[in-house]
Amino acid sequence: MKIGIVCYPTFGGSGVLATELGMALSAKGHEVHFITYQQPVRLNFHPNIYYHEVTVPTYPLFDFPPYETALTSTMVNVINNHHLDLLHVHYAIPHASAAYFARQILRKAGKDIPYITTLHGTDITLVGKDQTYAPVVTFSINESDAITAVSNNLREETFSHFKIEKEIVVIPNFVDTDRFQHSNKEHFKKMLAPNGERILAHVSNFRKVKRAEDVVKMFEKVHAQMPSKLLMIGDGPERQNIEEYCRTLTQCNDIRFLGKQEQVDEILSITDLFILPSQYESFGLSALEAMACGVPVISTNAGGLPEINVQGVTGYMSNVGDVDDMAEKALHILSSDDTLKTFKTAAIKHAEKYSRQRIIPLYEQLYDNVLANYRAEVS
Repeated sequence: MKIGIVCYPTFGGSGVLATELGMALSAKGHEVHFITYQQPVRLNFHPNIYYHEVTVPTYPLFDFPPYETALTSTMVNVINNHHLDLLHVHYAIPHASAAYFARQILRKAGKDIPYITTLHGTDITLVGKDQTYAPVVTFSINESDAITAVSNNLREETFSHFKIEKEIVVIPNFVDTDRFQHSNKEHFKKMLAPNGERILAHVSNFRKVKRAEDVVKMFEKVHAQMPSKLLMIGDGPERQNIEEYCRTLTQCNDIRFLGKQEQVDEILSITDLFILPSQYESFGLSALEAMACGVPVISTNAGGLPEINVQGVTGYMSNVGDVDDMAEKALHILSSDDTLKTFKTAAIKHAEKYSRQRIIPLYEQLYDNVLANYRAEVS
């Protein structure tokens, strides 16, 4: 099968999932064509993988370069030149509307191609709700040949806020358990925590919705009770503010901002507890990757997080903003080696339910169904 994948090439969950999906499909023999404005951060070379860069010319006439138009034209060229069977677009804005536009152009030339839209979160819960975008988002989703969402919560959110006329299939995010697994990095851990301090970690794009400041506030309370270190991984608009806040704390020397990291799995292997205090998460892929590395999770109970973080088993959940409760539960997990080991073992076991080997066949079956229905309609 020849599959076009359209995504954002960033560290965000939608880009990570799309890239991991494409690489897994290529490993199974499918020909995968990535179409985006730069090479996705997790994309590795494989003979079945092609990357097509979307170039947006700049002209004085345009205050804002028309990326969607350039993306549409690139889609048309790739489909024509490589004879793709289908398009799989990740994140509704602007990928679903560009796919619809590309299909209309191809139909004028006597060609056609089905497209699948996968909803990831803020394309529905935040950006998509804006009245500037909502009509186009609704239309292009409904024109999709199939719609998927990464969690039951996101599916329900989509039906609640948009007039969706088709079924939304839930296919959860997955984790590459061959890569994300606990490995012995004790030498690395001793460099960061030479006296056996517990290591806590947070990974995000540092947007307000991630509430990264709550991580630091919770860590203050944990640090007051036990020797510990905090690793803040990622970058984004709130990072500078949070770093400035940390400089006012006595615990500042035990907090490290590591920026964007491609080898997150190695850092997770030395981590004792993962913190995700988000206002909303459609799924929580970073938490799942932590679990796969044997790291229990303290998260909020927002959005799709209750679907992956099992209360009292893989970690604990608290209400949004309740840093006191998060700290209390973190201390319960970290205060005893035996308790921590029990949570670590449970986290690994639970993450296996979302392994690449279990989830990829669900996408392949969806592709087969979409292509069968499409061919039946055109024949």
